[in-house]
Amino acid sequence: MQELKSVYSQEELLDNAVELLKRLIEIPSFSKDEFNTSVEIENFFRKHAIPTKRFKNNIWAVNKNFDIFKPSVLLNTHHDTVKPNKAYTLDPFLPIEKEGKLFGLGSNDAGASLVSMAQVFLHFYEREDLQYNLVIALTAEEEISGFDGIEALFPQLPNIELAIVGEPTQMNLAIAEKGLLVIDGEMKGTPSHAAHPNEDNSIVKCMADLQGILNFRFPKVSDYLGEVKVTLSGIHAGIQHNVVPESCTFTLDVRVTDEYSNKEVFGIIQSQMNSDLTARSFRLNSSKIALGHPFVKAGLEIGRTTYGSPTSSDQAIIPCTSVKLGPGDSTRSHTADEFIFIEEIKEGIEIYIKILEKFLQAG
Repeated sequence: MQELKSVYSQEELLDNAVELLKRLIEIPSFSKDEFNTSVEIENFFRKHAIPTKRFKNNIWAVNKNFDIFKPSVLLNTHHDTVKPNKAYTLDPFLPIEKEGKLFGLGSNDAGASLVSMAQVFLHFYEREDLQYNLVIALTAEEEISGFDGIEALFPQLPNIELAIVGEPTQMNLAIAEKGLLVIDGEMKGTPSHAAHPNEDNSIVKCMADLQGILNFRFPKVSDYLGEVKVTLSGIHAGIQHNVVPESCTFTLDVRVTDEYSNKEVFGIIQSQMNSDLTARSFRLNSSKIALGHPFVKAGLEIGRTTYGSPTSSDQAIIPCTSVKLGPGDSTRSHTADEFIFIEEIKEGIEIYIKILEKFLQAG
């Protein structure tokens, strides 16, 4: 198959991307309140004569020559953001371009991925000889793992064989991603006056229980994600200095590797502890794509690298093979004065296109 061509030049695609990102930065889009950015996304595609569909605050579209008998590749990222933290020195909703950077809330996570994927969709939109359909879904509530984002939309999409999830990965392929399991626990004891002996002190018992699980090592270690990581992220007990409380409560943040399901990890943790444990959800499982998958091989062929990602994304709730790939640096996400390099957007568009061209030809 000859190299796929676009009706847009690389310069036009980059200009489109930067212009769209600036408009999105100007619009507050906190999770569950993304309607205005969803309208801006609709307007972008309308401007380029591409019909879109809406489900809640999720916007999606298919390529012009969509064929129901072909498998589909999904480009997916989110347009919600976290709230700006108090350390910002710049207006988070004012797009400022200087020294090759574009500043603004959501510019790195995941605005750069969104606008790059939008340009990639334009690039391939009118092709008649693709081996796959191309679907784009720009979705809501990713930052809170909400129920009205990609999880709600996915059943309405055509048969998706592969999902490319746009998150800041420096355009290297995150072929494995840790899942997230949040556990609330309670150790009960006997309440008493602090002046008297008490061998059933809920706090003391809880400390011992927690020390045991924090020192525990899960036997299976992932090649890409390492060990399951258990972190104590909250603890509460007692309100008076002279009263031993009847219970001590705590929260564990557990990052699960591809070696286990969330339910398996919960069972192991429960077997190691005497506290009463409750999982908030088992939804956000780890994910993995085979190193030999044609899309991964296409990325490696153009010089990209692979790694395991410690952060969670919508991959956790996408029920098909997926890979995480996008411009930007994950360490900038949720930081004050968030920014993306313009060059990173340019590179993102180019690399997405190069990998997809190889993958589509391999099909």
